[in-house]
Amino acid sequence: MSASLVLGPLLRYAGTTTATVWVETDRPTDVDVLGRHARTFQVEGHHYALVVVEDLPPGSITSYEVRLDDAVVWPPSDGRPPCVIHTRQGEREARLVFGSCRVGAPQAPPYTLLPAEDEAGVGTDALWAYSRELQTGDQPWPDGLLLLGDQVYADDVPPETAAYIGSRRDTQEPPGVEVANFEEYTRLYRESWSDPDIRWLLSTVPSTMIFDDHDVNDDWNISQAWVDDMRAQPWWSERITGAFMSYWVYQHLGNLSPPEIAVEKIFEQVQSDEDAGPRLRDFAQRCDLETAASRWAYYRDFGRTRLLVIDSRAARVLADGRREVVDAEEWDWIVEHARGSFDHLIIASTLPAFMAHGIHHLESWNEAVCGGAWGSLAARLGERLRRAVDLEHWPAFRDSFESLVKLLREAASGIDGVAPATVTLLGGDVHTAYVVKVELGCGPQAGSVYQIVCSPFRNPMTRVQRRVVRMTSSRVSAALFSILGRLCGITPTSASWEFLLGPTYDNSIGLLEVNGRAARVTISRSAAETEGGPLLLALHEYQLADGLDRPPS
Repeated sequence: MSASLVLGPLLRYAGTTTATVWVETDRPTDVDVLGRHARTFQVEGHHYALVVVEDLPPGSITSYEVRLDDAVVWPPSDGRPPCVIHTRQGEREARLVFGSCRVGAPQAPPYTLLPAEDEAGVGTDALWAYSRELQTGDQPWPDGLLLLGDQVYADDVPPETAAYIGSRRDTQEPPGVEVANFEEYTRLYRESWSDPDIRWLLSTVPSTMIFDDHDVNDDWNISQAWVDDMRAQPWWSERITGAFMSYWVYQHLGNLSPPEIAVEKIFEQVQSDEDAGPRLRDFAQRCDLETAASRWAYYRDFGRTRLLVIDSRAARVLADGRREVVDAEEWDWIVEHARGSFDHLIIASTLPAFMAHGIHHLESWNEAVCGGAWGSLAARLGERLRRAVDLEHWPAFRDSFESLVKLLREAASGIDGVAPATVTLLGGDVHTAYVVKVELGCGPQAGSVYQIVCSPFRNPMTRVQRRVVRMTSSRVSAALFSILGRLCGITPTSASWEFLLGPTYDNSIGLLEVNGRAARVTISRSAAETEGGPLLLALHEYQLADGLDRPPS
């Protein structure tokens, strides 16, 4: 019997002359893409391959097929456009689509209803709507798709995955109808990425990814107390091991460029293993216990625009009274790769840095209280509040926030070269969409600094959640928590920021376009089925830079 595709293909990288294509198959096989071959490797009965396609013409559009043992298995004859690889040719233009937080429920009722209409409702998937519009030519072709966390929800699984979990164990026992191990993660990824329109999109637009909490568990690594509580649970070890194993296979491996793949030691090793499961299990367990065991941060260049992606979850330092979003060694790597002569620098972190001022002061105050500023009883109550309302963004890691501000100031000033026209932070997680202008006192020759948040693709807030966010974002809340913070000894930050657009709370998707020194962002929401007309409707549009500043030398 010939092999078949289980999941994919995913076009993960497209450069000037090279591309990478990832697949999962149902048995060992040889995978052929445009005459380039890769043998599958096995992880506990699952089979994967990453094909490096070389010698593509620069600036070309090449249709491709996937062959397994010489039999064509992709693309299907379903009326969708052919799958293609767009290579670049040094141009200073780029279109990057971005967003986060996507529940993988079917694109059908009752899931397409809003939460107020049905308890299972999560609205129309903005990523699905974007795929449909791209297929019909209603969207310009993108150079990359940036998935900024919560690609899958291990603690809120879609229906087929839930049924599979219920068929193999007692869901009355923890962790209930949630993912428990690597095998269940494979089912979760399969269901989340198998919708025909999502599958087509991932097969023909290069994608980059980084995990956030729900890829693992709500509040993942929010505090050392949380870590201690979870490690005391008998089911947690298998969950976190499966999370890192599956993340390496399904997400991280494709984030690497071909030169990085060539030196990825563990990838070389798993390809020679009869079963790479034991090796990946050992690696995953070390990743959980030691932040230095891995570096999930990475970068990609699009002409003279650099995308730098930060891991703001697994790299956290929480023990011994320290709180850092990123450990020192990885932060040094980030600082090093933020330097250079760019038209634009884009720093992607799943967690926003610049938020509503009330929430910013609340998170900073809560960190101080949890650290003992008001005694042990207040610290315990503060920990409960931290977990209850997810006080875990950059302002909740005050030292790291200030390090990020310093990095932004240096990058915008262009210390190692000509200042970029823009330095833009991209974020997700908070289920809102907005654009913020950041002032760092860098002087008139520095690039403009922005925070753009676009979340969710598909998981809108309930009305109650929106009321809570609006209340904590109010001026009264900002004043109150600022005062409380000062009583805890918190000094004001040197950065200031103002909201230009938003926040809004719809299922949304963002588009960042750069053209030379010019840059523009558009955030669109998915239309409800009852609205008719276009599937995506513009929410926010803003010209980040007009390109009229001095050009690079």
